Amino acid sequence: MAFESFRDFVDQLDRAGELKRISQPVATELEITEIADREMKLPGGGKALLFEKPTVNGVVSPFPVAVNTLGSHKRMAFSMGAESVDAVAAELGALMKAKPPTSFKEAIKLLSLALDLRHAKPKTVRSGPCKDVIHKFDAPVSATSWPPAPDWKKGTEPYPATLLNLPILKCWPLDGGRFITLPCVVTRDPDTGERNLGMYRIQIYDEKSTGVHWQLQKVAARHGRRYYETGQRMPVAIFIGGDPMFPFAATAPMPDGLDEFLLAGYLRKKSVELIKCETNDLEVPANADFVIEGYVDPTEPLRMEGPFGDHTGYYTLPEPYPVLHITAITHRKDAVYPATIVGIPPMEDFYIGGASVKLFLPIFKMNFPEIVDIALPAEGVFHNLVFVSIKKTYPMQAYKIMHGLWGMGQMMFTKFIVVVDHDVDVHNTSQVLFHLTADTDPQRDSIFTKGPSDVLDHATSDIGSGSKLGIDATRKIPGEGFNRPWPPIIKMDEAVKARVEKILGLGR
Repeated sequence: MAFESFRDFVDQLDRAGELKRISQPVATELEITEIADREMKLPGGGKALLFEKPTVNGVVSPFPVAVNTLGSHKRMAFSMGAESVDAVAAELGALMKAKPPTSFKEAIKLLSLALDLRHAKPKTVRSGPCKDVIHKFDAPVSATSWPPAPDWKKGTEPYPATLLNLPILKCWPLDGGRFITLPCVVTRDPDTGERNLGMYRIQIYDEKSTGVHWQLQKVAARHGRRYYETGQRMPVAIFIGGDPMFPFAATAPMPDGLDEFLLAGYLRKKSVELIKCETNDLEVPANADFVIEGYVDPTEPLRMEGPFGDHTGYYTLPEPYPVLHITAITHRKDAVYPATIVGIPPMEDFYIGGASVKLFLPIFKMNFPEIVDIALPAEGVFHNLVFVSIKKTYPMQAYKIMHGLWGMGQMMFTKFIVVVDHDVDVHNTSQVLFHLTADTDPQRDSIFTKGPSDVLDHATSDIGSGSKLGIDATRKIPGEGFNRPWPPIIKMDEAVKARVEKILGLGR
C-alpha cells in the first residue's frame, strides 16, 4: 500500500483504530515526550498519537505532530500494506531463493533484482505537493513564494514555516535544544554520484543553521569526508514525512551501494516519485511533508552538537559535528510533522529495528545458512545485544557465526552476541537466558574481540572503538573441549501430556 502523504497514513491508522487524537494544546518542549513515553511503554507499544495543537514557545502550530506511528508490530505491518512483517520477509526471501547466490557480492546483486521486480525504481517528476509552499532563504520574501508572517493568521496564505516555528521537539530536560528526530537525510558521493538516504538527528541552532549528527561510520560521513578533502560545499537535503516507508528505508541496514528508495518502492508497491530540490541538485520524494535544503561548508570549523537523550537510555554528550546552512524550506499546505522519541526502552525504535531484522534475515541466511532466527531484545537498544539461533552441525560453528555477523554492516556495533541452538526461541529472552546460564562454561564458551563501536556508546574507553563478547550457549559436541556426556533436557512424554489434557478437560 502506497501512502500519498503522512496525513494519509495517519488517517488510515485512525480508521483502523490505531490512533489517539489529543486535541488540547501540548508543548513541544518536553510535554509531548512525556505523553509519548508513557504510551510507548504500554504493552504492545500502545497507540499512535496525533497532537492536533502542538505549541512552540506557547504558540499553537498549524502543523499537527504525529508520534509512535510505527511503534507496534501491527502498525509496522500496516505501514507496509501487509498482514505481518513476516509475510513481507517471506515474500522477499522467496524471490531471492529463485537463484541462490554463490557469493555475498552475488547476493547483493540478486537483492537489487528482487527489489526491482515490482518496477520499484524511483522516477523523477517535475512537480509535487512538497512544494506547495516554497521559501528560499537567500531570496526576498514575496506574496507568492513566501507570505509575510501576519498573513497566515488571516487564513488567506500558507503558513510561513521556519526552523524556529516548526513543531520541532525538545525531548528531554538536558537536551541541547530542539531536534528533528525522524529526518530522512539525502547525500551524494561526489566521485561516483551514488545517492544515500540515512537518518541522523538534526539539532536546531537558529533559523538558518543546524547540526548534522552523522557518525563516523555512516555513509553520509564518508561522503562528507570527500567534500572536506576537496574543499567543495556539500549539498544536503532533509525531508520529513511522506510515505512511512521512507523513514523505515532510511534506517534499514541496506547493503552499501543499493538505493534506499528502491527498498521503499518495493515495500510500498509503487515507485517513489522524486523531485529536484530548489537550491541544489539532490532529489527528494515529491509527496514529502517538509523539505529542508542546505549545504555543509568544509572550510568552516565544526560546532559542538548535543547533549541529546538517545536510544541508549543515556544522554549523548556534546561532540563536534558539521553545521548545515539552510537555503530553502518547502512543505505541503496540509503537512503533518512526524517525530519519534528515543530513550530508555522499550520505545518506537524497537519495532522499527525488529522489522528490519525480519526483512533482512533472508540476506543473513544466504551467507550463513545455518542461522534459524535472530532477535534484538529491547534491552539491547538495537545492536548492543543480539541473540542468534543456529542449526549446529560441526564444532566451533557458533564462533563462525559471531565473527561473520560482526563483519556485516551495522552488526559491527554489536557488543554482545549469544548463539543458541535451533530449538531455542530467540524472541523469548527468558528462554535464551536459561540456556545462556545452563549450557555454558564462561571461560570455555566465551570469546573477547575488538572492533568498531557505536559513537553513541558512552561506556567505551574511546569513541568509536571497543570490545565485544561472544558466548556460545549451544549444546556442546566433540571437538569443542567438552569431554562428558551432554544430558537430556527435562521434557514430559507427549502421550502423558495428551492424557492429562483429557483429564483436565483441555483435550478435544
